[in-house]
Amino acid sequence: MKLIIGITGSTGVIYGIRMLETLKKLDVKTHLIMSEWAEKCISMETEYIPDYVKSLATSTSDEKNMASSVSSGTHRVDGMIIAPCSMKTLSAIANGYDETLIARAAGVTIKESRKLILMARETPLSAIHLENMLKLSRLGVVILPPVTEFYTKPKSIDDIVNHGVGKCLDQFNIEHDLYPRWGTL
Repeated sequence: MKLIIGITGSTGVIYGIRMLETLKKLDVKTHLIMSEWAEKCISMETEYIPDYVKSLATSTSDEKNMASSVSSGTHRVDGMIIAPCSMKTLSAIANGYDETLIARAAGVTIKESRKLILMARETPLSAIHLENMLKLSRLGVVILPPVTEFYTKPKSIDDIVNHGVGKCLDQFNIEHDLYPRWGTL
């Protein structure tokens, strides 16, 4: 399996980092694209540096490289996850505004009928946000905000992050042990 992972400048870059760490352990090939603000948020929100995050991916592309392999539908991948996904990026995708490689790769994912997961990060949500999400959902895009669950009694931020990442991996039927399943507690 090969997935494109986009990390945008919305708060919650740890979701994208944990996604890459987990997929690397599971031997899933990844192509990483980080926005400029994602790179800035890494140092603001975590103890990591962008070079570490890039080292987790099988391959990477600069967000400005519109000639990257992932900008074409002929490049074979199984899908794409944007974690976290800013409302700016979500809006660009919903409106076909392919100004960045993340938005272009997401548009290609949609046009090629591949699975696209957006870990949308914003609150409260405006009517504009909701309309853009509805528009994408009607196209088959999975809007998967990292909503905390409490039935597993999370004891740490890691538990909460792992649950959000695990929910994304479930969309691709990727086996993991990031959180206990309902009925196994």
